[in-house]
Amino acid sequence: MAFVVPTKRGRFELRESHSTPDGPRSRTLVSFAALDAKAIEKALERATQPLDATHIRRAALRAGAPLAARPVDEAARTTLRLLARGERPDPVLRTLLLAALDGGDRGQPDDGPAARSAAAQAAAQWIGVGAEERGEALRDLLELADALPVQIRSPEVEFPRIDSTSR
Repeated sequence: MAFVVPTKRGRFELRESHSTPDGPRSRTLVSFAALDAKAIEKALERATQPLDATHIRRAALRAGAPLAARPVDEAARTTLRLLARGERPDPVLRTLLLAALDGGDRGQPDDGPAARSAAAQAAAQWIGVGAEERGEALRDLLELADALPVQIRSPEVEFPRIDSTSR
């Protein structure tokens, strides 16, 4: 059984209880100030008994622990803050963002070719991705290209004969 307890320093610990010959004991799975995805992942890795993220969140709420904002929520807050200051995104990014937020179906005419472009939708996945991850993807692509079989063509290229006399 897992439970959350506050510490004297204002943090929280997720603990797991187990029985020993000397009586019940508990061990700390993770310590946190606000429960986030990393803390949940670490707790799930360290747990010796079945445990799920929903149970962890409920235990944290019962103990009064704050839940950290999800990364997408934090990004939305930042975007709204910048929009309130008068900053505007690039029109292509705006179109992609609106399409992603509305599930691609706003019930209105789209905002141009970028909204319809599969290439633009695929490129949206790479917005803000660091150079290391882009480089890793490029290496994977190059390794794939190296693994493809090479077909050697004959030096003479044959073209279909065109009969210009028939109509």
